[in-house]
Amino acid sequence: MLTGLAYAMGPTPQAGQGQGGGLMGFLPLVIIFVIFYFLLIRPQQKRAKEQKTMLDNLKKGDKVIVSGGEYGVIEEVKEQSVIVKIAENVKV
Repeated sequence: MLTGLAYAMGPTPQAGQGQGGGLMGFLPLVIIFVIFYFLLIRPQQKRAKEQKTMLDNLKKGDKVIVSGGEYGVIEEVKEQSVIVKIAENVKV
């Protein structure tokens, strides 16, 4: 009966042997953060940069498709907006 209890308690760690604490405890968190950075954050930043470049290069006369699916021609480019002509006397 006492031998079962002794086995359940397991061996005690010897002096000088660490339990792997400290920085090794943070290693899985660091690895997960690096994976998230390369799979989620970095591609999103790249897409945002490409979209900004595309919007900066818009000029009058360019043919575009707006988010609603309408085809149109750019009439005017302002600082915060773009006017698109989708039909005669119809501008969005």
